[in-house]
Amino acid sequence: MYKVLRIIFLILLMITPIFQPIEVLSGTPMRHNYVGVEMCKLCHKKKELGDQYDIWTNTAHSKAFYTLGTPEAREIASGLGIRDPQQSGKCLRCHATCYEFTEEKVSEDLRVEDGVQCESCHGPGEEYMYLEIMENIDKARENGLTMSTEETCRKCHNPESPTWNPERDSTPDGGKVDFYYPLRKMMIEHHKPVKEIKK
Repeated sequence: MYKVLRIIFLILLMITPIFQPIEVLSGTPMRHNYVGVEMCKLCHKKKELGDQYDIWTNTAHSKAFYTLGTPEAREIASGLGIRDPQQSGKCLRCHATCYEFTEEKVSEDLRVEDGVQCESCHGPGEEYMYLEIMENIDKARENGLTMSTEETCRKCHNPESPTWNPERDSTPDGGKVDFYYPLRKMMIEHHKPVKEIKK
């Protein structure tokens, strides 16, 4: 009997790698899947946690897809040889999270109509969305949570944008710059300090 168990154990050891995700076998980081703003909303619509969902709905990010349907956007797109900006990967790469900063749709789990939603800035939430993980910021980061940086924003807010204006933002010293990160970050601020949540 011991011999049979030993043989079964050895066989299992040999075939286990076959069933591993390709990321594990290749040594590359695991790719997390998106869950969408409707899942995020389940917890992040609560007043006591900061009501991040409602704050997001009042930002241009939540309306980014619909912006592409305006006459102004259609005129800009036409000048670039794009017939319908709401169908073009060149536009959707920055106006819809499901394009993940590329010209191809990379997620069927997200609706294009949700525009630039939570996971554009915070990474795909499949692994970190659970309460027991989200309560521990280090654990959440280990499971894919990211915090946006200026570099994250500049994936879209850069000279490649057809509406780029090198003097759009004012700095505290009265200067003009293309994208003043402290100002822009303040415009979308939606966190609630942990010390306030725990009161």
